[in-house]
Amino acid sequence: MFGAELRRRRQEAGMTLEDLYQRVHFSKSHLSKVETGSKNPSRDLVRACDVALGAEGRLAALAPGPTEGRADRAEPPSVDQEVWLMSMTPDGETGFAGMDRRTALSLSGLSVLGAGLGGATGPGGTTRGHTDAEPALTSFRHQLGELRTMGQHMAPSMVFPIAIVQSNALRQLARTAPPTQRPAVLRLAARFAEYTGWMAQESGSERWALWWTDTAVSLARAGDDSEMGEYALVRRALLTMYAHDGPQTVALAQRAQLSPGTSSRVLGLAARREAQGHALTGDLVSCERSLERTREHLAADRSGASGSVSPEILGSRHVDDPVGVTRGWCLVDLGRVEEAAQTLDRACAALPANAIRARTRFGVRRALAHALSGEVEQACTIATELLTVAPRVDSATVRLDLRRLHQTLARYHGHRSVRELSPRLLTALSTV
Repeated sequence: MFGAELRRRRQEAGMTLEDLYQRVHFSKSHLSKVETGSKNPSRDLVRACDVALGAEGRLAALAPGPTEGRADRAEPPSVDQEVWLMSMTPDGETGFAGMDRRTALSLSGLSVLGAGLGGATGPGGTTRGHTDAEPALTSFRHQLGELRTMGQHMAPSMVFPIAIVQSNALRQLARTAPPTQRPAVLRLAARFAEYTGWMAQESGSERWALWWTDTAVSLARAGDDSEMGEYALVRRALLTMYAHDGPQTVALAQRAQLSPGTSSRVLGLAARREAQGHALTGDLVSCERSLERTREHLAADRSGASGSVSPEILGSRHVDDPVGVTRGWCLVDLGRVEEAAQTLDRACAALPANAIRARTRFGVRRALAHALSGEVEQACTIATELLTVAPRVDSATVRLDLRRLHQTLARYHGHRSVRELSPRLLTALSTV
């Protein structure tokens, strides 16, 4: 159905296959196979043809649904039933594993688990006295800032275990903190748990990303902070976005904006995610409207802030113009790749030098925009620069666009720069 409609619209526009090739940068033979139905169109080709023929999403709506990027939808264990234990393999590698409490209690090393499974008790099972938690809170707030900075420079698989330890230490601290201080401890624990969920996602585990996000919501609710619930919807929308599920991304982001009293920051982050969902569905008008709301909400958030950025802030602290990079991101998914390349050129140039993870994430999409627009040399130049840091970032989400970049550049396999870059790109895909 897509191929027949593509041919009809192309002929109606007075275009030859050569004309369409010049606009979408897919070979004439490939376009012919798509029109005859002997080859399924890629998501990038669908968007490019829709834009080139001015179909405003109607052509894209006929394309087969995407299958790439679909994440594992296994339900994570209940927050109340989970225990996290450090494990060590015979070769000395360590990591954390989650298991239910019943399994943990059946282990022979039960004494090791006492602090994690029981309440805050002293000798004979008596409750320990309350201790002033403020000195520890001050230290943990500083550690959260350091952890987030570390996450910009180190592999998430290395940051993830550290975040688990600190999250659980704060949960322990909440048990001995005075009642007046306990809500603050729980709220900070929720921030650590949320960041742990982000590192789990960056490590490639959607299951544990969901578990830690749910844990963050539970901790925040116990600390009388309802806002984490709305932000958790934004985080879940990120997972569906990377699975290329536009409608679900929009639905989750819109739900996050419905609760009265939600802060300007969370409203802005939710509107930003909604824009990305609309881009996946090919809805340019709704995407632009969501981006404008993003700009308004985040501007209100900045006007109400004072002093340095708190490490407890929800969302990224390292992107000064989130609307700029997000608009460029969306334009790629909308198929407006020339405009996307120009937008991302400007937005990436403004990213802080120390925001390595952000520069890599948006930089790879910038290279992709140039590749999709036929600017092969520029795409290879950008990618070559990024490949010096991409393995160090070791991001599962960056890997998705790197794979898409590799597939796009493969269409130009005869180009010298592509031949030179390809081995490095394949190496990065195997290690990132």
